[in-house]
Amino acid sequence: MELRTLRAFVEVVRQGGFSQAAKVVFATQSTVSKAVKQLEDELNIPLLERYGHRSTLTAAGEIVYRRALAMLAERDDLIAELDELRGLKRGTLRLGLPPLGSPTLFAPLFASFRSRYPGIEIRLVEHGSKRLEEMLQASEVDFAASLMPVPDAFEAEPVRSEPLVALLPANHPFQNARHVNFQELAPSPFILFESGFALNAILLDACERRGVTPEVVARSAQIDFIVALVAAGLGIAFLPRMIAEQRAHEGVARVPLDEPGTDWSMALIWRRGGYLSDAARAWLDLVREHYHA
Repeated sequence: MELRTLRAFVEVVRQGGFSQAAKVVFATQSTVSKAVKQLEDELNIPLLERYGHRSTLTAAGEIVYRRALAMLAERDDLIAELDELRGLKRGTLRLGLPPLGSPTLFAPLFASFRSRYPGIEIRLVEHGSKRLEEMLQASEVDFAASLMPVPDAFEAEPVRSEPLVALLPANHPFQNARHVNFQELAPSPFILFESGFALNAILLDACERRGVTPEVVARSAQIDFIVALVAAGLGIAFLPRMIAEQRAHEGVARVPLDEPGTDWSMALIWRRGGYLSDAARAWLDLVREHYHA
């Protein structure tokens, strides 16, 4: 059963005859007549009683007419909904963001995106970068934020790069140093983020290049808790400069880390060659506009 045959049948009923229906559907009278006959043959029951140039509905025709109206209305609703989607009046944007840095880098964009596209729902999940990359590969999110460099399976839009800062207890020997490196910090126990945070790999890889094997005394996913542990003298930690400045603590000294290859470089990533919805493309355009204008 085709929608065009239903449309022809409905217009015959609405217009009271085949000739007027043909004008409405931009077809010949013969085409409209054949469409209605095709529908009757398919359903194996007469739908119209024909009296010369006039036609009236049979009992079966009443049923089919009522159902056809509903089906054509659904079709119109479908087209309207897709037009809304294309016009970014509705849809869903799925984002995966890590706790570290996202409030600063992405929260301001949420308000801008919401203002431009109020009908787009934003679904947000928070995990470490490694877990987010897995979710992105499985198409569970449209975008994720991760540290550069990223695997070849992803395309990336750089967002921001920051040097790392060492967080030292107030009584640490290097608390007043202009900068520190891992050889100088080797005797100090490390406080790292939980496994799955890409920053850990950056730190540990740099330590290995220096021939340093740090003692890890604690892990946490909470930035404020890590800062508090440093202030309590448990060990030392590392944060991107902008985040360290936001988490200033009187019991913690912030000293620039002088280590090559340890910059914290955040990027928005998506599957290479993967489909991006109109909502996703709008988000990517906003990120580029905000950070690369």
